[in-house]
Amino acid sequence: MPPGSAAITIGSVVSVRRRYADDERLLCHEAEHVRQWRELGKLMFLRQYLGAYVHWRRQGFGHQAAYRLIPLEVEAEAAAERFAADPGGGGDDPLV
Repeated sequence: MPPGSAAITIGSVVSVRRRYADDERLLCHEAEHVRQWRELGKLMFLRQYLGAYVHWRRQGFGHQAAYRLIPLEVEAEAAAERFAADPGGGGDDPLV
C-alpha cells in the first residue's frame, strides 16, 4: 500500500490499513472504486485514473491536489458523501 494511504483498490481487491478497517465512509469510497473497475475494465480504469493524475501534475498541481482532482476520485468521494449523509440509505449495502 502506498505510504500515507488509508486504503487502495485494485480491481475487486480492497486493501485497508488496520486502523481504518471500521471506517464505513472509507469503505464506501473504495466500494465505488470496485464499481468503477468493473464498469470500465482494467485498461480503461488505469488510463482514466493515471491520465488524469498526469494531466493535473503537468498543470502544476502537487501530488495531493492532482489526486483529489482525478474524476474517478471525485466520484468515489461523492459516493462516500452520500453514504455519510444517509448511512442507512437506500437499503442496498454499498460494500457488496
